[in-house]
Amino acid sequence: MRTVRIQDLLVVTLAVLATGCARQFPGPTRPQIEANQAELMSVLDDGTVSYNLERLEISMRPMTDSELNRLLPQESNSGAESTNPYTYGDWQPLGESYTPQRFTVFLLRTKNYEFPKIRVNPERVVLRTQNRRTYEALDILRLGEYFRAHAQAWAGNAFRRYRASQEALRRTVYRGDMIFSGQEDEGYIIFEALPPDVTHFSVTLEDVALRFNTADEPVETTRVTYQFEREIFSGYQPPAEETVAQ
Repeated sequence: MRTVRIQDLLVVTLAVLATGCARQFPGPTRPQIEANQAELMSVLDDGTVSYNLERLEISMRPMTDSELNRLLPQESNSGAESTNPYTYGDWQPLGESYTPQRFTVFLLRTKNYEFPKIRVNPERVVLRTQNRRTYEALDILRLGEYFRAHAQAWAGNAFRRYRASQEALRRTVYRGDMIFSGQEDEGYIIFEALPPDVTHFSVTLEDVALRFNTADEPVETTRVTYQFEREIFSGYQPPAEETVAQ
């Protein structure tokens, strides 16, 4: 009886090791199908979800780390000293063959050919997950605090890298300026990296201002919500990109 119990314990232990020690890696974020999106929304082939109100278009597209590295190549090719503010560049943890995700990033584009002026406030963007977690978009001040904590010093190479990452942020983050008739604007919306149990989530632009009074105070607003999903892979290394893309 003692031998049987030990064997049973070994079987259970091996089963736990085989399943419990595998790590989880999120695949790329993709739009949910158009039927799951709200009214006036369309899903494009490149992964963009677009809100179209007559001639006003407000679109959101999830960005992969590979895309962000290609768009900021000079900031992404120095290993641990890379200054890409959205990714870890080409750095890999010691003993690993992959690069973890730093943030969850979306490209927000606005094209206003309908209203005299509109405004999308980047401080009023909220991500809500299927398991009822809520994340607010990170504004330029909070991102500055994040990188300031990693500067390590206020002189020398560390400080120069901090300044470089801040400059890249200021060039590319969505600013939330007033967009007048006939104008277009774009920039990145950033959230913290989502935990691996998140598979479905929405991103909502709260209080998009469509009309204003003479004091430039909003008198007509709307709420725009985009639906996204991603697959979670289990293993000891993330799957190859071509496997994920299938």
